[in-house]
Amino acid sequence: MLLTISTTHSPATDLGYLLVKHPDRVQSFATTGGTAHVFYPHADAERCTVALLLEIDPVELARPAKGQHSSALGRYVNDRPYVASSLLSVALGKVFRSALNGTSRDRAELAGTAIPLEIEVPAVPCRGGSEIVEQLFAPLGWQVSTTTEPLDPQFPEWGDSPYTRLRLTGTVRLAEALNHLYVLLPVLDDAKHYWVDADEVDKLLRAGSGWLGAHPDRELIARRYLAGRHSLTQSALGRLRAADDQLEPETIEDPVELVEATERRTPLVKSRRDAVLAALAETGATRVLDLGCGPGTLLLALHADQRFTEIVGADVSSGALAIAERRLKFHRMPDRQRARITLVQSALTYHDDRLRGFDAAVLMEVIEHVDESRLPALERAVFGHAAPSAIIVTTPNVEYNVHYETLDGHRHDDHRFEWTRAQFADWADRVAETFGYTVDIRPVGEHDPRSGSPTQLALFRKAA
Repeated sequence: MLLTISTTHSPATDLGYLLVKHPDRVQSFATTGGTAHVFYPHADAERCTVALLLEIDPVELARPAKGQHSSALGRYVNDRPYVASSLLSVALGKVFRSALNGTSRDRAELAGTAIPLEIEVPAVPCRGGSEIVEQLFAPLGWQVSTTTEPLDPQFPEWGDSPYTRLRLTGTVRLAEALNHLYVLLPVLDDAKHYWVDADEVDKLLRAGSGWLGAHPDRELIARRYLAGRHSLTQSALGRLRAADDQLEPETIEDPVELVEATERRTPLVKSRRDAVLAALAETGATRVLDLGCGPGTLLLALHADQRFTEIVGADVSSGALAIAERRLKFHRMPDRQRARITLVQSALTYHDDRLRGFDAAVLMEVIEHVDESRLPALERAVFGHAAPSAIIVTTPNVEYNVHYETLDGHRHDDHRFEWTRAQFADWADRVAETFGYTVDIRPVGEHDPRSGSPTQLALFRKAA
């Protein structure tokens, strides 16, 4: 069972720092049912390729648990040692754990940067054919190439095998690429080699953070990843909806309460979007940046409003941008409307001249996804370098979390922090003074006398 990952990022050997695996060494790791080997078939400054070779011992894999007995030949003779499956996902999680988490001690900034990647897997079992590979990977920004081999070249009448040779190319953060594989390889196979329980929901949401919630086939992905277990699938989908603030967390379990809540409450996602649009209207902006635009929630509303003559959506994730492009229906948009909107890949902690000279910028639910130690870099890049005339920032109010009865921790697994109203005000005042803005802070959503509103908004304007 083989997987290779290549990059032409310069210097390409930085791939070894991201994976914490030295290109000059062969390393081996014990994993479920066998041994994983990591080595580099090619490594120089122009191109670097890492290979993960998983050797499965069929006897060890088939060995029954204590007290169980089975002599079925299928437990020993099968395709598991040769095809990409949940066994390979487990190996990825063990061997490349820090890279999956998006951390790198030696190349911290590079770990957060999209780089050119090429991934090849020689044999992928695809329930649903090669079409489902495109269906699952293309919305994440990958260019997908598949080749299906005949079952037996000497007997073409037998038809094609159920296995596909997979090649993915794209400019993606390495952590995102590994998490896509971690989730989607067992989804393509539609099988797990171990018992699936509630812990698998946490694994799915952790690996799917930042992309699964906006994927057009998230229900299929959740159902297959969780081995078709209805209760677990519904739990995962409910938590995804709650993370998007489309539903109140306490209403997920009871459909009757959900209908009543929907009838009497405005969803927070709508209240937040409307508050941002109202703030933009106050500024009179016509040329607007949506920074950290994700899958395009705000972009859709901006593009529907003809007062905005130039709109730029920026995000570090090529996968999110691909989803935004699909949601905006670029391919069906008239040329005049298409000319109003541009999508660019950009990290908000780096200076980007393409983002300079705009009337306004929006960071809607963005800053909480940035490590607090990296916020000064974002401040310099957005407030100092891009320096639009107005900037709108929204972020959760952690004091309001007490109203979410089922919430344990932050509202989203990817949040690095959540601030109180006082903390947000202190940050906003400091940034405004540093970069020459005035700031007005407002609540968004239903107001509670003690805990305030669920979202807080800051409108920054360039000081006269």
